[in-house]
Amino acid sequence: MEKVRIKEPEGKLGVLVIGVGGAVATTFIAGTMIARKGLGIPVGSITQLATIRLGKREENRFPKIKDVVPLANLNDIVFGGWDIFEDNAYEAARHAEVLSIEDLGKVKDELQAIQPMKAVFDQNFVKRLHGTWVKEAPTKWDLKEAVRKDIQNFKTENKLDRIVCIWCGSTEVFTKISEVHQTLPALQQAMKENNPEIAPSMVYAYACLEEGVPYINGAPNLTVDMPAMWDFSAQTQTPICGKDFKTGQTMLKTVLSPMLKTRMLGLNGWFSTNILGNRDGEVLDDPGSFKTKEESKLSVIDNILQPSLYPQLYGNVYHKVRINYYPPRKDNKEGWDNIDIFGWLGYPMQLKVDFLCRDSILAAPLCLDLVLFNDLAKRAGLSGIQSWLSFYFKSPMHDNEHIAEHDLFIQYIKLKNTLRQIIGEDVIDFID
Repeated sequence: MEKVRIKEPEGKLGVLVIGVGGAVATTFIAGTMIARKGLGIPVGSITQLATIRLGKREENRFPKIKDVVPLANLNDIVFGGWDIFEDNAYEAARHAEVLSIEDLGKVKDELQAIQPMKAVFDQNFVKRLHGTWVKEAPTKWDLKEAVRKDIQNFKTENKLDRIVCIWCGSTEVFTKISEVHQTLPALQQAMKENNPEIAPSMVYAYACLEEGVPYINGAPNLTVDMPAMWDFSAQTQTPICGKDFKTGQTMLKTVLSPMLKTRMLGLNGWFSTNILGNRDGEVLDDPGSFKTKEESKLSVIDNILQPSLYPQLYGNVYHKVRINYYPPRKDNKEGWDNIDIFGWLGYPMQLKVDFLCRDSILAAPLCLDLVLFNDLAKRAGLSGIQSWLSFYFKSPMHDNEHIAEHDLFIQYIKLKNTLRQIIGEDVIDFID
């Protein structure tokens, strides 16, 4: 297979994080800095730890991905970003209470040097937070221009070769796709008219695409999941991907649902509840923001189980998702699932899962992988929706001609086969 022409990852890679002072962002940034110093292991990162099979099984070739795919070196990454609070990254990480003071101390100076730029913020989209470090401008178009200026200055001041942007901010209130999101002219006009259907995340995304900066949507926000942004990403030859990092409970659903379907076991109901105490939990305590998250979480089971094809097994599933803000847990989320299944002749059984996880610890390696893979995609000339990165998202983006793929194992095969194509290796169908 012919190798894709890829620009080498020369020079520095800027990583701009929206919500740079949040728990996920500071855990990602500090952890990457610790790992590149050799003071910690980037557990959970496919780009840093996983291998990839190349060729036939008898060839026994299983190199690490980072040894055969031209990814940026961690030492070449420069971090920056925006936040609605003024604290530097070290202060913000201390406040988040995810990483220990000992670990943060290993990179204290580097974290203190990351001062957030003023953020684009609209109280109507995140009702439970009150930003104090925010941009002011007459229109959302002007705010977009201010973000573009930030990107340009960041690139110049840090002598960067290229930039990737990732949203690690809060979940915005649910926004239904409408006429203003259908075409690029309509979107542009809506920004100039301060249309209330233009969220802050869309302002950032438009600015990034205009600058040719890949955009990663780590929240379930609408943002780039609309025809206007798809067209713009194609015009600017810029990768986009999303949405909503797949970390805890939903990751387990994308593992357990394929198991049920593969064994042709039936499902009557799936009740999921979460307790979470960090800023994300506080934001999701608002019904508008929870609605956005709920839409993302609920889509998984139906897509995998295909009830229209298997009505006897999955045609009447009761699926309920709850998220409860519980401050004492901080970032240590607990996801509890009660799963009512049935087997031979319809006899009932149950699965119960209690996942006591650390939200930001699970999200941080996803951020690192997505940054490196989107930089790779840009250098490889890939643009538009990067569906091969669906592995990382609860609600994978797709255009109107395709359906999403939620099965974690199929997603993983697609990710690795895309990497094989990029480096000129044969894809693997596992029939050898």
